[in-house]
Amino acid sequence: MSTAVVTGGAGFLGSHLCEYLLAREWRVICLDNLDTGSLMNVKHLREDRFDFRYHNCVDFIDVDEPVDAVFHLASPASPVDYLRLPLHTLKVGSYGTHNALGLAKFKRARFLLASTSEVYGDPEEHPQREEYWGNVNPVGPRGVYDEAKRYSEALTMAYHRQQGVDTHIVRIFNTYGPRMRQHDGRAIPNFIRQALEGKPITIFGDGSQTRSFCFVDDLIEGIFRLTMSDYHMPVNIGNPNEMTLLELADVIQRMTGTTSELVYEGLPEDDPKVRQPDITRAREVLDWEPKVGLEDGLRRTLESLGVTAVAT
Repeated sequence: MSTAVVTGGAGFLGSHLCEYLLAREWRVICLDNLDTGSLMNVKHLREDRFDFRYHNCVDFIDVDEPVDAVFHLASPASPVDYLRLPLHTLKVGSYGTHNALGLAKFKRARFLLASTSEVYGDPEEHPQREEYWGNVNPVGPRGVYDEAKRYSEALTMAYHRQQGVDTHIVRIFNTYGPRMRQHDGRAIPNFIRQALEGKPITIFGDGSQTRSFCFVDDLIEGIFRLTMSDYHMPVNIGNPNEMTLLELADVIQRMTGTTSELVYEGLPEDDPKVRQPDITRAREVLDWEPKVGLEDGLRRTLESLGVTAVAT
């Protein structure tokens, strides 16, 4: 039986990854300090092959048993969180990644770094290819997250090149699905929460900025395929179907049947104007592409909240 260590395993993405691995007969050691994760996300996983351990990966990671793969997902990941925890975000990207890589090296395990499309910043290339180096403001408020992930990518490649660790880097684009926190500050949970509560739906800027939304099941499949591959350079995993935030708000209004109106607020500093992954590499290297369309994914997300979507 293969054993995986998942840092940030009680978070939104981490809990889905733990669930995925358990369904494939892996043993899972879930490490989380619950800053942004929740035991509610993993309470249904309590079984003999799932081991939750309260741990901050900024501290040394000590695992006695053999480990086959280390999935490093620990990090605040929404603006609400990394603006609230700027120093911790930088530490988990540096010390946390170093500790997770050290564990993978010691155990001779595969290593997966969960990086982000935020390494492209406010991109001047569209769509974004892995070869693009990005347009990041290192001293802006978002820099604590963007630069933490850029550093963690550099550290991962250094461990691969100098130490021979079997590393893999996924650049995750906007992902949504069940178990997202309703107050996490990102577009889909914000819009859904406001629509279901009958409150005005908040659009930052004029709503013309674009995003590309990937359902969580598709993302986790891509992460696993990448980790099991022999490919070591970064790979974009996301849904290339780009849409404006106004278009997203319209879909959610229709699917929830809300009468909520739209209200507009100022655009946050350094907020990307466009975001769309080029997934050519994922298609060619991993034979991966997303399968779940937006309305289907939103329907599943609403069902997880006990809400039946309005037929559209």
